[in-house]
Amino acid sequence: MAKSFDELPVLSVSELTRDIRALVESNMRFVWLEGEVSNCMQARSGHLYLTLKDDNAQISAVVWRTSLQRLQFDVQDGLHVIAGGPVQVYPPRGTYQLIVERMIPQGVGPLELAFRQLQEKLEREGLFAPERKRSIPTFPQRIALITSPAGAAVRDILQVLQRRWPKVDVVILPVAVQGEFAAREIANALRIVHQIPGVDVVIAGRGGGSLEDLWSFNEEVVARAIAACRVPVISAVGHEVDVTIADLVADRRALTPSEAAELAVPIQAEVERSLHEISARLRNALLDRVRHARTRLESFANRPVLKDPLRPIRENEERLDQLGDRLQRAMAHRMERIRSRLVAAADSLEALSPLKVLSRGFSITRSVQEQRIVRSIDDISVGDQIETQLSDGRIVSRVESVQ
Repeated sequence: MAKSFDELPVLSVSELTRDIRALVESNMRFVWLEGEVSNCMQARSGHLYLTLKDDNAQISAVVWRTSLQRLQFDVQDGLHVIAGGPVQVYPPRGTYQLIVERMIPQGVGPLELAFRQLQEKLEREGLFAPERKRSIPTFPQRIALITSPAGAAVRDILQVLQRRWPKVDVVILPVAVQGEFAAREIANALRIVHQIPGVDVVIAGRGGGSLEDLWSFNEEVVARAIAACRVPVISAVGHEVDVTIADLVADRRALTPSEAAELAVPIQAEVERSLHEISARLRNALLDRVRHARTRLESFANRPVLKDPLRPIRENEERLDQLGDRLQRAMAHRMERIRSRLVAAADSLEALSPLKVLSRGFSITRSVQEQRIVRSIDDISVGDQIETQLSDGRIVSRVESVQ
């Protein structure tokens, strides 16, 4: 016989959700899930919300801010991971989600992944660009050493500096080089190093160790502090095979702390030897110039103009006398030619002179009134006064008749 609705075990939504929550959370207090990250979104609160999925299903997940800060890499869409944590039910939406407390990237370790992500990020910003690298001073007067005062690196660096360039002043800024607060201490030291008067170069580093031991030099805060440092920085972290983000950002990378000291200062004995060689070359060059100058001076002294300085003057005087004589003879010859031409011209003028014609019996008659030469009987009338020009004088007469 069918039961009535009043007799059925009816649950409210809250009661069902409560039972599911108790069942799920009691049996799935910590599970490991493998999947691909998608729909990754970080809220303003700092929590990270995402979806883990495979080919057939998906589940929502959240990484609380405190857990996210412990991750050493950035969680991104497409990243294949193994995530661990409890499964919890969220009653207001009736959904369940994984509370991620641990996350391991697949195919590469978390530190290696964090290294690659930060390297790509800083490279895009240009922090590794060669053109922003500064040169290390050749003769530094003061070096700031950022490292652990208890490590072997500081002893190695000081020994090399003392052996190569004893007069250099070294200021040690003690910091932790591994551990939770090491990166922050290193960054703070890099930020204040320019406040120390006279610092020419900074050496930041430590001795060898595992990737975890060296990790403080792979932190972004240290990389940006190196890039912002006003003094050239030499990075010396670990051994030759160890490459950190600090090495890539620094102005110069040293393979070991000892090499950092070698890069920072020259060898005093070599500098002195070079100075002696330069001094010898300068001395020889000066002697060569003196010998060359003496040779030229002697050649000048043997020239006739210096042996008998008045000789050119006398030769020029003689040349001037010769030119003067030639000029006088040329002028006399020219004057004679001019004189002959003048005589010939005078004779020609004399032959053409009217007085010469008149002396041969000719005369010139003019009208006294008009002073015109009388060339025809039509030019005068009876009674006109006329003037007759002879070779030795004039005759004035009156016309009595015209025939």
